[in-house]
Amino acid sequence: MHPIIFFSRMDFSQSNLFGYIEDLQELTIIERPVRRSLKTPEEIERLTVDEELSDIERAVYLLSSGQDIQGTSVVANLPALMRQNPAETLRRVLPKIREVLHVAGVEMQLTAAVSFLTVLQEESVSIHTYSHSFLHIILQNLEHRDAGVSNAWLETLLAVIEALPKETIRHEILNPLVSKAQLSQTLQSRLVSCKIMGKLANKFEAHIIKREILPLVKSLCQDVEYEVRTCMCRQLEHIAKGIGTELTKTVVLPELVELARDEGSSVRLAAFETLVNLLDMFDADDRSQTVLPLVKSFCEKSFKADESILVSLSFHLGKLCNGLYGIFTPEQHLRFLEFYKKLSTLGLQQENGHNDNQLQLQTLEQEKKYISVRKNCAYNFPAMIVFVDPKNFHLELYSIFFCLCHDPEVPVRYTMAISFYEVSLQWFLHVAKLLNSGVYTIHKELVTLLQDESLEVLDALVGHLPEILELMTNGGENSGSESKLLSIPDLIPALTTAEQRAATSLKWRTHEKLLQKYACLPHIIPSDQIYYRFLHRMLTIILTNNVLPVQKAAARTLCVYLRYNRKQEQRHEVIQKLIEQLGQGKSYWNRLRFLDTCEFIMELFSKSFFCKYFFLPVLELTHDPVANVRMKLCYLLPKVKSTLKIPTDKHLLQQLELCIRKLLCQEKDKDVLTIVKRTVLELDRMEISVDAEQLEKEKQQNEGRSTNINDKMFEKKRRDSKTSSVLGKSITLSVPGSSSSTSAGKEDKKSKLVRSQSFSTQALHPKYSNIDKCPNKSSATGYTSSVSGMGKSCMLSFSDDSFRTHSTGNSGNVAFPSSCSSRNLFNSAEQKNNGNKESQSRKMSIPPGKPPHNCFCHPHPKYLQRQNSSWIS
Repeated sequence: MHPIIFFSRMDFSQSNLFGYIEDLQELTIIERPVRRSLKTPEEIERLTVDEELSDIERAVYLLSSGQDIQGTSVVANLPALMRQNPAETLRRVLPKIREVLHVAGVEMQLTAAVSFLTVLQEESVSIHTYSHSFLHIILQNLEHRDAGVSNAWLETLLAVIEALPKETIRHEILNPLVSKAQLSQTLQSRLVSCKIMGKLANKFEAHIIKREILPLVKSLCQDVEYEVRTCMCRQLEHIAKGIGTELTKTVVLPELVELARDEGSSVRLAAFETLVNLLDMFDADDRSQTVLPLVKSFCEKSFKADESILVSLSFHLGKLCNGLYGIFTPEQHLRFLEFYKKLSTLGLQQENGHNDNQLQLQTLEQEKKYISVRKNCAYNFPAMIVFVDPKNFHLELYSIFFCLCHDPEVPVRYTMAISFYEVSLQWFLHVAKLLNSGVYTIHKELVTLLQDESLEVLDALVGHLPEILELMTNGGENSGSESKLLSIPDLIPALTTAEQRAATSLKWRTHEKLLQKYACLPHIIPSDQIYYRFLHRMLTIILTNNVLPVQKAAARTLCVYLRYNRKQEQRHEVIQKLIEQLGQGKSYWNRLRFLDTCEFIMELFSKSFFCKYFFLPVLELTHDPVANVRMKLCYLLPKVKSTLKIPTDKHLLQQLELCIRKLLCQEKDKDVLTIVKRTVLELDRMEISVDAEQLEKEKQQNEGRSTNINDKMFEKKRRDSKTSSVLGKSITLSVPGSSSSTSAGKEDKKSKLVRSQSFSTQALHPKYSNIDKCPNKSSATGYTSSVSGMGKSCMLSFSDDSFRTHSTGNSGNVAFPSSCSSRNLFNSAEQKNNGNKESQSRKMSIPPGKPPHNCFCHPHPKYLQRQNSSWIS
């Protein structure tokens, strides 16, 4: 197609005009199929269904008169109909489905098999109802002419057999199976019978299997079709586990020996794999006299046979060698080891310069099979370490290990990397204990896999990289940091190269995974090397990478590096860079990452460390011009508050309260304001931890200060009371002839004065006697309340949790403890208004004259409530 190019002036020359016409013609050709795919009004009318019909009625209608696609939709919706109305579905819909399936196409058949299995798994009906309604439909469609449909119904039946009772299986499945397995039946019927008998072997007792199933098994093992013999041979493993060791030895093993010599290669291969899987059920005599000769013959003929046999043999070779380990002679042991070595380099001889006179062109299919063989050898490498004995690893297997790690094909190296960190690690640990340098001999291959050009190999190796590095550097034991790098001198360049390659690729998940695993390096590499080679790299990734999960992984790993760095100068430098380049960065994205980093710091470091270095820089972001930053900060504030300790961090708590008030008053973004209000309620419910040591020190200081002040106040009030008494007497004598009411008032004042003088020398009323016994706790706001009266200053200092904040609606008011409630500490307005004499006697009267300089005014309870409210003024 010619590209359509628009010019400032259209060129209407003949050649260009013909080009435009061709383009238009091609566009019309593209549109033609779209027009043809539209439905005609008649077709739409036939596909239209009355909307007033119920789900059951609609399903019946579509199955009766609808098109195939509509019927398939009903069959796919069968599990939903069974959940809604199982009785009506079984009565009306399922019979219609049975009728339709006789003439249905492949798509509807496959859909029905899946729907029937779903109904079974969801247990929409009882197993008795299911077997009565669904089982016959399943059995009728087992022998469908399409192999895919037949296999789908067979999978459903095998799942149903697991749930059916024995009697139902005997009558509905086992009895018809006798006739279905006869030679006169179709090939598909006999293949289905083989698989069903393998499933039935686990449902009945051994004597029933011997009497009713084993005769059919022998018959199918001698079937004229090699497909049937192969299928039955693969089911012998399940049958052997069902009948036990004795019957397996007398019945199954002879059949396997005969099938292992079958003329069909697929039958021999199935017999070989079944023998390997049943090795545990054979005793030593059977292994040495029967199994071992068959295995030797099979291995000797494998190179002359089809390459598919080599693929299977290489896959089972590790299990086979270890299963026959106890009966091998030294010569046989060496022969199987050489056979494994030969398979490990299959297809590489020409590349290594061997067999120059026998160069042959290999087809692509052969090359794929050779790659599969070497891949299976890499999979079995850990098992071969056990077979060889770890003491002989370096002598016998290291060359193969080297070849597999340097194989030219990625699948082989990928499998080797998986074996390196998943399966074989425990065996390498065993090697290291036997030989002091056993593990160190493979460090070069570790470096090779770290520097592999394929990221798939690196991703496979990274999963257990911390354990591998710990083993490589410390040999499975704790060692000093000075000798950590002696065993792997090229480790640091390999690690940095791997990270850089992952960073430049598009596979960010591999990069994220790698950065997460690099958090183990402080246990492997000295602190200085981490600081100069990895820590600054993590900071660069946070600042420059565009993938959020990668940035977070780098931030957490950086915090781990900072956690294990013991040099204060380096620590301060990193902290300063985090604050300046992230917390105060020009990009809002960097400031968001600063909050993520602070979250990791709160997770990994102590509370005091965070408060010392990061508390105030975090609060500065309340003034950030970007709403997303302020919103993320609000989500983080509860964790920030949890780092505080009272009374040590009282000033930081005040700063936090101030920032909250500013956000409540000044925030203009409605989304942020919503989060702020929600955060305020959460903060109001939080309790602050108490610094017990600091609290005890302040308590002792306050008690000493209070004792000195009380002594001074008592002495001064005693002098003032004497002065006022003398003055009162002189006033009384100098006003003669006063009325009775005046005399009564004077007597009342005199009595109050006497009571006040006596009260100053006596203990407090029991109502106030618990003031000194109140636990020194601080409110969530950390404020200090002062109380004074009756000429005696009584200052109460509250430490960390003097009064807990309780959520009462949205008010956020503080509820005082019952032992030190505001009623016990201060005179309420109710006490002032009532004329109760008892309450009046408890009030302290300040004598005439100048009050003491340290006598505090009594605050109003409402004012105290406002002052002590934790967050909302």
